[in-house]
Formats: sequence, C-alpha cells, structure tokens
Amino acid sequence: MSQEILREGSGEDLNDSQGKYQPFIMMNELLDKLKILNYDDEFSKSLKMRPLNRFYFSLQTNPGEQFFMFTSLAAWLVRKIGLKFEQPQEYDDPNSTIASILDATRDLGIVVDFPPNKLKQGSGKFAVYILNCLADKAMDHVKWTWKKPQPPIEVDIEESIIEDDAELLLEKIEEEMATEDTDDDEDNLLNIDDLQNITNINKSLLEVQKPDDVLESNTNNEEWKLELERVMPMLKVTVKTESSDWRTRLEQMKVYRNEMQEIIEPVKTQLNKLENEISTDLNKIQNREKFLNNHLESLLVVHRNIQSELAKVMEQYKDVNGGVTERQRLLNQLTDSLEATKQEMEERGSSMTDGCKYLII
Repeated sequence: MSQEILREGSGEDLNDSQGKYQPFIMMNELLDKLKILNYDDEFSKSLKMRPLNRFYFSLQTNPGEQFFMFTSLAAWLVRKIGLKFEQPQEYDDPNSTIASILDATRDLGIVVDFPPNKLKQGSGKFAVYILNCLADKAMDHVKWTWKKPQPPIEVDIEESIIEDDAELLLEKIEEEMATEDTDDDEDNLLNIDDLQNITNINKSLLEVQKPDDVLESNTNNEEWKLELERVMPMLKVTVKTESSDWRTRLEQMKVYRNEMQEIIEPVKTQLNKLENEISTDLNKIQNREKFLNNHLESLLVVHRNIQSELAKVMEQYKDVNGGVTERQRLLNQLTDSLEATKQEMEERGSSMTDGCKYLII
C-alpha cells in the first residue's frame, strides 16, 4: 500500500494537489500503525523520545531533530521485525546511518528506487515511505490482522407514556390556591364610601386645630433689649486664621513682594553696570575681529596659494621618486650583472694563465 502511494506521489503529476497531500496521508497511516505496535511504551518511554504528531515527518521544521528521530524510529522498527540493528546516535555519520537503514530495507524486500540523499532531511514523502514499509513488515511479524468494522445493532425503544398521579394532584392544589387568592383580593378591596368618610374626619380635625385670633407677644421691649445685651457676648464669633487660608497667603505674597522690591533696587544697578561692561567688551571683540580679518585677508590668500602649490610639488615629488626608485632598481640589476661578468672574466683569465695543463703534456 505504501509503495502504491509513493508511486502515485512520485509520478508525473507531482505538482497536483493529490501529490502534495500524499505525505500527510501516509504520515497519518504511519501514526496509526505505530500506535498498534505500542510505540508509546516501547519507543517513546524507553528511549525517552518525544511523541510524534500527525504532521511530524510531513513538513520540514527542524532537519537535525527530524533526521535523528527518523533514524531512531527506523532502527526500532527493524528491531521490531526481528533483525539486529544498533541504535543510532545523534553524532553518527548520516551517510553510513542511511546506508545501513536502506540495506536493512532491501533485505526485507522493500523496493527503494530513489537516491539515499533524499533521506538526509529526515522528512518528506521518502522518509514517510520507508517508515511505512517498515511498520507494515513489523505488523506482519507480530501477525496483526485488520478486521472489518462491525456497526452496533440499533434497538428501537418504544416510549411508553405513563400518566403520573402526582401531576394530577399538583394541578388540583394549584386550582384551590387560585380560588383562595381571588377571595382574599375581594375582601381587601376598599369601598368609595369609606374613603369619603376618612376625608371628612380629617377636615374636622383641621378646623379644630386652627387658632381663633392672631398670636401676639406679651414680652416688653426693654426686657428684649436686656436679654440681648446679656446674650451678646456669648454670640461673639472669633475666627482663627489658618495658614491654608487664601487671605493669609495673599498677605504673605504682598509681604514677599515688598521685600523683593527693596532688594532688587541695588541689585538692578549692579546688573545694569555688568550689562554695559559686557556689551562694550563684545563691541571691542567684534571690532578687533574685523580688523584682523581685513589685515590678514591677503596673507590668508597667499597661504592658500602656497598650500595648493605645495600639494602640486608633493605630487611631482611622488612621481619623480617613483622614477628614481625604478632607476635605482635597474642600476642594482646592472651592477649585479657587471659583477657576475667580472667574476666570469677573472675565472677565465685564471684558467688561461694556469700552466699545470701544459706541464702535464
């Protein structure tokens, strides 16, 4: 089944939507097979690996981690089939690890028609294909068989309607309570004649309470004055000034203002004097600056011209110096060749003046 899916995904229609979704379908099937093989306990917990999700090998997220997980899972599946396979380490050579995994898959009869470097990423359809094939072989080894699903038998339950006596009793009680409430409401209604009697009683009480004549005071005017003089000292109000009152603050501000005016008079004269001195000094500096600019303008122009001429002379010096160094190099070469020629002539002269050869003859 995995081989058929791989052929469909690796055909000419690889760019079609069906080919794009093949790794996800294969990964979903792989995860179901791994759960059947009890990889949660035998692989994840024993090797302390993180459990896989539905899209782990379908998408490339972390190539190093995915490659190590792929090799570890493939090695576990090979051992699950019954073959000997060493657990790969994180820092092993990836080429040798892939080669050993592919050798084991070929020994199991799994068709591998893609280059080994496709597995270096640790993800994609080829990695999922290898794991799917190994999972199929492992399921065959443990003799797992797929069974047809059996739907549950539906039982039709007839609902029986049973009259409840309690409901009937409740209805009777509610009817009785409603009749009692209506009787009480009728008893509590007021009559219009009663209201008229109450208003008449209130009017009669008000008429009785009304005074017959205007009230007048019986006290003497002099007694009022004496009483007022006696009570007057007690009615005197003393207001305590508070520091937070706006009036006191206003008075303080006035005092401070007067003090500042007294102090600022002598200081103002000194500041004016200082201002005049500073202004005169500034005028002197400006005049001196103008004088220097006027008298030094010609010198500055001459200085600029000399600087430009100096720059030209320096350029010429660099050019001439380069020619001198070149000629010096040629002179050294000629001197060396001359020395070599002199040495050669001396050797030939010494050989010609040597009479040992003639003595031998």
